[in-house]
Amino acid sequence: MNEPANLVPGRHEAPVEVHRPTPLAPVPSAPVVPVQPGTVPAVTSIVLPDGRVVTGYTLEPTKPEPVTAKPPVSRTAVNIAPGGIGFGAVCGGLFLLTVFITALTALITQLITLAAVIFGGWVAVQVFSASGHGSGTTVNIRKAVFKRNHFHH
Repeated sequence: MNEPANLVPGRHEAPVEVHRPTPLAPVPSAPVVPVQPGTVPAVTSIVLPDGRVVTGYTLEPTKPEPVTAKPPVSRTAVNIAPGGIGFGAVCGGLFLLTVFITALTALITQLITLAAVIFGGWVAVQVFSASGHGSGTTVNIRKAVFKRNHFHH
């Protein structure tokens, strides 16, 4: 039957391909040079309560870098800083107030202009509609008589 041994009879599966990695050539490494400590630490032994002895080197704890003292802050600088912040706040507030007043003035000007246009249009409609249709009261000034500041028709 010429079927590979790893396949189940009756099933037709593709044969499994096996890939073998190619070994890399060894890279020559730099020689290891042992570094000797400046001083050889002392060997100490400790006896544990159960009688065992542990031997090892004593290591000194690392000391942190000394903190350098901060230069003292000038008293004048401490007094001036809040004043500068206050000055900036006042300038910002005055700027906002100026912007608000300018915007309010522009709004009022536009409202007045709108009212004038509407009222002017209303007057124009009244004038032209009264004279154009013949309705309304026509006053002939030449026939009018003024007696003691009263208008008589």
